[in-house]
Amino acid sequence: MQDAHFASALVLTPPGALERDWVLARVLERLPPGAEIIALGPKDRGGARIAPTLRGFGCDVSEEPKRRHRICHTRRPASPVNLAAALAAGAPRLDPGLGLWTQPGVFSWDRLDPGSAMLMDILPDLGGRGADFGCGIGHLALGVLKSGAVTDLELVDLDRRAVACARRNVADPRARFRHADVRRLGAAADLDFVVMNPPFHDGGREDKALGVAFIEAAARALKPGGACWLTANRHLPYEQALARSFRDVRLKAQAQGYKLYEAIR
Repeated sequence: MQDAHFASALVLTPPGALERDWVLARVLERLPPGAEIIALGPKDRGGARIAPTLRGFGCDVSEEPKRRHRICHTRRPASPVNLAAALAAGAPRLDPGLGLWTQPGVFSWDRLDPGSAMLMDILPDLGGRGADFGCGIGHLALGVLKSGAVTDLELVDLDRRAVACARRNVADPRARFRHADVRRLGAAADLDFVVMNPPFHDGGREDKALGVAFIEAAARALKPGGACWLTANRHLPYEQALARSFRDVRLKAQAQGYKLYEAIR
């Protein structure tokens, strides 16, 4: 799609400043002069910054509030300005602190999530075939693959950017990468283990059903006796879903607002 151009664009902007500016700059980069752009977002999640951002790119913007959103209308100017800086700021980069490739907007893009860090500290050496559900940029996978007994690890994420970063970060021949929705994976039932720090936000709003769906997907993917290692915020009510899907559920740790479970299929 690098050379693709479009006649118009409707954009639901992300809340993060770097990601929002990058998305809008990419839109302007792909549109011909005069093309219509409608950009919107919740007022309390960056929507109030859409118009100033577009004006900073040289656009003439009209703005209207509607149902707690800001809706901006504009057309691509003949010569947008300041696109290069926004594109560079939101692009994939090698983070010197993490030592990993990452990109603004990807989960935990500029730090190691504390729940994942706790799981990596407690996780025993795993073995056999496994998967990392919601792999992000590959933090957990790197920890799992320290075990020489792991023969195969599939990294799965719905965010294409995360999978692209994970490919660069996890340079191990045992790793495979899959851009997919964990909730819609086929029920292979042949894995020895699954590790995961499941998401619980959808479109910026908390959705506990996401974590439940990840738990159910892990149960479908594991062979009898296989283990699911899950880390989650302490307030998330995953215990009933774990009890429904697994024969043995063990709370392994609680600290700093997180909990960690081992669940045996």
